[in-house]
Amino acid sequence: MADWDLKKLRILRTLQELGTVTATAEALHMTPSAVSQQLTGLAKALGVTLLEAHGRRVRLTDAAQLVLRHAEAVFAQLERADAELLGYLQGEAGQVRVGAFSTAIPALVVPAVQELRRSHPGLSVAVREAEAEAAYELLAEGSVDLALSLAAHAPTPRDPKFSRVSLLADPLDVALPAGHPLAAEPGLRLADLAGEPWIFGSSGPWSQITTTACENAGFVPEQAHAAADWSAIWAMVAAGMGVALVPRMARAGGVGAGREGRRERGSDGVALRVLHADQPRRHVIAAARRGSEGAPGPARVLAALRQAAAAQPPGEETVQSS
Repeated sequence: MADWDLKKLRILRTLQELGTVTATAEALHMTPSAVSQQLTGLAKALGVTLLEAHGRRVRLTDAAQLVLRHAEAVFAQLERADAELLGYLQGEAGQVRVGAFSTAIPALVVPAVQELRRSHPGLSVAVREAEAEAAYELLAEGSVDLALSLAAHAPTPRDPKFSRVSLLADPLDVALPAGHPLAAEPGLRLADLAGEPWIFGSSGPWSQITTTACENAGFVPEQAHAAADWSAIWAMVAAGMGVALVPRMARAGGVGAGREGRRERGSDGVALRVLHADQPRRHVIAAARRGSEGAPGPARVLAALRQAAAAQPPGEETVQSS
């Protein structure tokens, strides 16, 4: 029987992900020569060629891909074993670490934590704000147990390292200056705003979400101002500087709200309209390392996140006077 060395298999998996021996060595805090030696040893133990030269780089052989397909099943089974052992040793106690993007924290994570404090006081949740790419790096390396992100910026469902759970289709409403001619337009559509100056991030997920939504409505938005902070975007809309799409989850976090989070009509000079005819949405998911989602702690946190997502309020349309 071949010698399936887990440490060496993880090195091979990292090389597949990062593409070069140098990057693999840096990620694993090894020297390039040590990485090469470990992979040479693995190839000898398995009796197959794992790497072949490809220009100045190396690439995995078909045999290496076969090895990794089986290795992923082994890693997932080990995660399940860890999950069952954790449940045996800790029951409902312990800590679950959650990495989440900014608007998901007040809208989903905080309500989930509040519910868990009531229902499972022995289970604690440690929250770490992180956008999609960073959240999945933390998840892969074991620094967090769950990662919340937008589906458009997450690994594909076929990725063998992660299990994905859909949480919410978050609607995007449009914010206009309160005195805007279209602020009270019946049946407002996104396409009606094709000629407006737009406010959205200069790069990153929100830039892509806004441009994609507008392109799906048949136009390319003209970016008048760049901002990623929702309070800044809201203030610029209120000042008449442009229009913006606002995720409903951001409002749950207090954007555009008065004292104690209540909406106050006419208080901030913004008309918020629900786009009933062509409502764009962004899809929010939670992910765990494959096999670990059955551990009692992550499973309870996922259940609480689903409950928080189901409790998200429907859109409230406000037309405010300036």
